[in-house]
Amino acid sequence: MAEQNNIGAVVKDGKIQESTASAISLSKDKKAGKSNGLDKDAFLQLLVAQMKYQDPMEPTDNTEYVSQLATFSQLEEMQNMTAGMSLQRASGLVGDEVLCKIYNKSTGATEYAQGIVDYVVYENNKAYVSINESLYSIDDVYQVMDPGYTEAYELAKRFASAMGSLPEVDKLTTDYDEAITTLRNTYDAMNSYQKSFIGTEVVELLEKYEAKMRTIKGDI
Repeated sequence: MAEQNNIGAVVKDGKIQESTASAISLSKDKKAGKSNGLDKDAFLQLLVAQMKYQDPMEPTDNTEYVSQLATFSQLEEMQNMTAGMSLQRASGLVGDEVLCKIYNKSTGATEYAQGIVDYVVYENNKAYVSINESLYSIDDVYQVMDPGYTEAYELAKRFASAMGSLPEVDKLTTDYDEAITTLRNTYDAMNSYQKSFIGTEVVELLEKYEAKMRTIKGDI
């Protein structure tokens, strides 16, 4: 039977919820694995055993036990702090569009995933962000997309698609007059940043369409 890992905390809409890993298909690092580190309880058990079976002729100094426990406690506190910061960072990404960069060990290729972070999963002291119903390690979040970038990118895609629906310049008819006017109005309404996503060759092609349309309408 496949192992099912319990998820300690899920942050969705700013609230912590319960969930299980079996309900979510992890797209990366599916086997987070249980920590092989020594927790405090196990450490104390070893400490008790060490004290119990120590040489009575050469007992270990109590200060050494205290020092060992203090060192372990500090390490555990640091780990908890790091894990907490990781979860806090991931939780702050909910609602943001991010780009994840994942190295595929099996193919040696670098893969990318982009989308809105729906919620955050915390499992095995690691935080995962949910993008398009798949989970990605917070460590794989490569970039938080600027809203202005996303808007400009989508606008450029729609503009290119509309341009692609036009026939060749020499086959243009008055049926496309409105479409060309709409494209010009759309481009003129863009700010300088959004216009930077439209290639120079695309703008030049639009101007050719406009010139051809003026010629056609002048001939009518």
